[in-house]
Amino acid sequence: MLLEDLKVILKVAEFRSITAAATHLDMRTATASAAVKRVEASLGAELFVRTTRSLRLSTAGERYLPQCEEALQMLEKAKLNIREDQGVIKGEVRIALSSDLGRNVITPWLDEFVCEYPEVSLRCLISDSNIDFYRDPIDMALRYGSPSDSNIYGFKICDVPKVLCASKAYLAEHGTPSKPHDLLEHNALIYQLHDVLHDQWQFDHGEKSVKVKVKGNRASDDGDLVRRWCVSGRGLAVKSCLDMADDLLTGRVRSVMPDYKPASTELWLICPSRQTVTPTVRLLRDMLREKTEDILNNMKSRRIL
Repeated sequence: MLLEDLKVILKVAEFRSITAAATHLDMRTATASAAVKRVEASLGAELFVRTTRSLRLSTAGERYLPQCEEALQMLEKAKLNIREDQGVIKGEVRIALSSDLGRNVITPWLDEFVCEYPEVSLRCLISDSNIDFYRDPIDMALRYGSPSDSNIYGFKICDVPKVLCASKAYLAEHGTPSKPHDLLEHNALIYQLHDVLHDQWQFDHGEKSVKVKVKGNRASDDGDLVRRWCVSGRGLAVKSCLDMADDLLTGRVRSVMPDYKPASTELWLICPSRQTVTPTVRLLRDMLREKTEDILNNMKSRRIL
């Protein structure tokens, strides 16, 4: 059984199609089909249930594929470790980033990383949706909130305060709220995920917690769009201070109601397992910790946080 055959098997499982997998791998369909047959013959079991119109994993495939993928990841990690022990950082970095943080903050840092290590290539998946490491072609993800899956391995990058913010133009026209109840008279820019509106905003004031159900004429599942609406004066938004860092530091938006703190969050770099954590991942982790600490300290020194 060849390693290349196993890679074909994983792609067939991902695309649910031998033809699509062959196209992705830039090989003939017959070549991919032969690879599947070789693996199945070696195992003595069929990994896929085939019909004229569809292909899905068999029971044997459902048991074998996750272990196969883990084994290939371990081999890839071993190869990378050898290279990195020799002082060579190379290979493809496949990372998932959230819409706003990814586009406006992280990708310039990744560009710096690639410039420093020119034998590294970069593949970014920009999405606010949940990540499935088995389904999505990524090695790591940068996400707000600590991982809830005990099988996921991750590194905490930093604590991230959230801010209630608005543009100067919006506040000049509509006034500046001073307490959560005032938000009922304002236009809220609402983030939604999986069709669930995040329209209940929570604020901490001393030892008390206050919740307000807000209303607004704009909602989106794209965090970057919510930020753009806020900057252009369409309303108030509760956002991560990292997402809004440049806008806050340059004065395009202001932090509002500073005595009432929106619930904070955490930023994590997560990987599918401990075995997938390579020296390259650790270099990225260290870079992210250093860069985010600089931004947070800058905002604190400017009394934005």
